[in-house]
Amino acid sequence: MIIRSKAPLRIGLAGGGTDVAPYSDIYGGAILNATISMYAYATIHPRNDNKIVINSIDKGTRLEFTSSEYLEIDGKLDLLKGIYNRVVKDFVKKPLSFELSTFVDAPPGSGLGSSSTLVVTVLGAFTEWLKLPLGEYDIARLSYEIERVDLCMAGGKQDQYAATFGGVNFMEFYENDKVIVNPLRIKNEYLNELSYTLILYNTETSRLSSTIIESQTKNVLNKNMSSIEATHRLKEQAIMMKEAILTGNFDKIGEILDFGWENKKRLATGISNTEIDEIYSTAIKSGATGGKISGAGGGGFMIFYCPNNSRSKVIKSLKKFGGQSKRFEFTTQGMVSWKI
Repeated sequence: MIIRSKAPLRIGLAGGGTDVAPYSDIYGGAILNATISMYAYATIHPRNDNKIVINSIDKGTRLEFTSSEYLEIDGKLDLLKGIYNRVVKDFVKKPLSFELSTFVDAPPGSGLGSSSTLVVTVLGAFTEWLKLPLGEYDIARLSYEIERVDLCMAGGKQDQYAATFGGVNFMEFYENDKVIVNPLRIKNEYLNELSYTLILYNTETSRLSSTIIESQTKNVLNKNMSSIEATHRLKEQAIMMKEAILTGNFDKIGEILDFGWENKKRLATGISNTEIDEIYSTAIKSGATGGKISGAGGGGFMIFYCPNNSRSKVIKSLKKFGGQSKRFEFTTQGMVSWKI
């Protein structure tokens, strides 16, 4: 028997940063995101030889252990070990024997939620294998707890829910880690137009998102009003973007993205830098009307809204920076798992 699963990565369209505590606990957050045709994959081969093998194919790392109820968190594939530890602790209460193989279409630090999507994918495979009593909200919440609580990795809440539910979602965040996912019913022609006019540009740089998020968190705790007011504006941006996409008001999308980018840069140091600013200004001069960093900032993927057939011109203008523009489609399905 082979157990497989996959979950989609996402792009944040508006409201990014408002899902991060303590802001979301104090003021409430709102985000609009959409899953795309890039994925995290997981395969479990059950074994009966008292061994655990963890194989990250994209990282080229393979670890082997004697089966036990706890795998040491030591900086080597900790996400995968953390999932196993929690599954054993909360559900099976005994060591398991298996080989787990994973692959992600985007590297860590891409800004597409790759790490959280991987957690959702692997947890989905374990749920399929062991018939764990977990629904969509349960998988997303447990994935969040594994990353943020068990492994103490700084970050927000949107990625786990986007990967689990899939599609275009308006998400609301409240105190005590409460999350409400509101799927948006968007006309197919609107989604097709949005995927045609949006460029997903990989800067070919990575960043440690936790450093930026920790700085953002400190700004809220220290009552940095400039940062807090900028986060309020980002929450407003999520509502503006929701209305624009639902009604097909595409003339406003670039403007809304630009409004969000100007406020995003005020959340914390390191969100932008000289190179990112130059990439952004070049895209605008070439016909884009707005854009943003996907994720916490500092590197990874950027998106640009390119109306009036300006897409090709913008892509050409960005080539000098050494990055790549990647085609994508929006997806409607979240994490799925199956057995062979």
